[in-house]
Amino acid sequence: EQTLKSILGMPRVTLQPVAGAHGELTGILMIHKALAKSGNARKYILIPDSAHGTNPASAAFAGYEVRELKSNSRGTVDLHVLEEAVNEDVAALMITVPNTLGVFESEIRAMADILHRKGAYLYCDGANLNAFVGVARAGDMGIDVIHSNLHKTFSTPHGGGGPGAGPVGVSEKLVPFLPSPTIERRDDGTVFLDFDHADSIGRMRAFNGNFGVLVRALTYMRSMGPDGLRRIAQIAVLNANYIRARLKGTFHLPYDAPSLHEVVFNDKNQIPHEVHTLDIAKRLMDYGFHPPTIYFPLIVSGALMIEPTESEPKEELDAFCEAMLAIARECEERPELVRSAPHTTPVRRLDEAKAARQPILRWKCK
Repeated sequence: EQTLKSILGMPRVTLQPVAGAHGELTGILMIHKALAKSGNARKYILIPDSAHGTNPASAAFAGYEVRELKSNSRGTVDLHVLEEAVNEDVAALMITVPNTLGVFESEIRAMADILHRKGAYLYCDGANLNAFVGVARAGDMGIDVIHSNLHKTFSTPHGGGGPGAGPVGVSEKLVPFLPSPTIERRDDGTVFLDFDHADSIGRMRAFNGNFGVLVRALTYMRSMGPDGLRRIAQIAVLNANYIRARLKGTFHLPYDAPSLHEVVFNDKNQIPHEVHTLDIAKRLMDYGFHPPTIYFPLIVSGALMIEPTESEPKEELDAFCEAMLAIARECEERPELVRSAPHTTPVRRLDEAKAARQPILRWKCK
C-alpha cells in the first residue's frame, strides 16, 4: 500500500480488488456512496468513446447510466464538450490515461477542475500506467480514483483469466468509503485489520487481494526503485514511437497526436487491395508473431493497436517491423496470400463468429 501510495500520489490505497474491472467497480461504488451521503447519488457517468470497454460495464453495474463523450480530431476530450456535459446529475468522468489511442489527455488537470466545481469526481483507468509511472502521479493531476493493473505494469502474470490484481488509490475525500477492513499500523509498529469504518462500502474480496500477485509486484517495484520505474515509462514510450516511425506511411495513422505507450494504425492503405486488418493479423502468425489487438479502439475503423511495452529489445522490434513491412508488400503484390493466411499454423482460419456465439468450453470424447 505504501509503495503504491507513493507511485500514484494518493492518500490511501486498497488492495482488495483482484482485477482492473474489479477496481473500477470498487472506485465507482465509493463515488456512489460518497455522493449518496451528501444527499444525491446522481444518475450519470461520463465516458469518452476512446475508453476501455470495461468502463461503461462497471458504471452500469454500479447502477449508473452512461453518457458518451465524442473524441476530437486529436483523439482526446474537448474541454468545452466536457463543460457542457457536466451538471448536477453527473457523478463522475471515467477516463483512460493515456487513452486507447496511446494519447495522453494533456488537459486532465483542467478536466478535474471542471468536475470538482460541479461536485463530481474524476476516475482514471490506470491500465496504461506503464506510460507514465515514475514520471507523473495521478494525485498531482487532480484524479480522485485510480486503479492499477499490477498484472500489466508490475511484472505479474497476465492473461488466461488471472491471477490479477487491481488496487485502487483514492483522494482524501473518498478515504472514509474505502472497502473494509483497512490495514492500519499501531504506534508500536504492529499492524491490524480495522473494521471500524461506518461509511465503508464493505468488503470487495474475501481477503485483501491476491497475495502472491501482490508480493511479486511489490518485489518488482522495490527492486526497480524510483529511477527504474521511470525507466519503464521511458522505454515503453520509446519502443512504441520507434514502431510508429518505422511503419508510418506504410500503414495509415488515423490520429497524428504524439504516441505514448502504444500506437494505433488501421488498414486504410491495404483496403484498395481487398486486404483487411484481420488478414494482416492472421498473416503475422506465419511470421512467428502473436497478432496485436485488432478492431479496438472502436473509434478507429480497422484498428491495429500495437503496444510493444518496455520489455522488448530493439532486435525484436526490428523483426516485428520487418514482418509488418513484408506483409504490406504482399498486400500489393500477392494479396490472396494475405487473405488466406495463416499458412504455417496447425489450424487454419476458424469460424470466429461461431466461436463467439457457440463456444465449446469443455472437451468431449467423440
